Amino acid sequence: MSVIERARELRKQIEENASVLTDEKAAEVPELFPAWNGDGVSFITGNRVRYNGVLYKCLQSHETQANWTPETAPSLWARVLIEDPDTVSAWVQPDSTNPYMIGDKVSHNGKTWECSVNYNVWEPGVYGWTEVTE
Repeated sequence: MSVIERARELRKQIEENASVLTDEKAAEVPELFPAWNGDGVSFITGNRVRYNGVLYKCLQSHETQANWTPETAPSLWARVLIEDPDTVSAWVQPDSTNPYMIGDKVSHNGKTWECSVNYNVWEPGVYGWTEVTE
């Protein structure tokens, strides 16, 4: 087996082992996941990919097409929002495919907020968030 073939085999094993990570753990090591490729690659629900430096999760099995990027195909891909549960990330408007869950913390409008309801798609300060004042 050549060095290149061995490297490809190792990469495949890394990606297979990374598939069992939670979204939070996966976001800590996005380099373990393949970069999105629009050239007819098959994905199944739950697969994760990197695209423009962001980690996305596949929502429904499909074969990629060049114009179905993770950024432009929200019925196929959801951005992993909470990248590190120990770090407060900037709030990003979610949709129904990637809502915030109880305990998620975000920063928004100069404040820190903690999500108080599951499946929250509301902006902090509107509904389902408690301001953190520690």
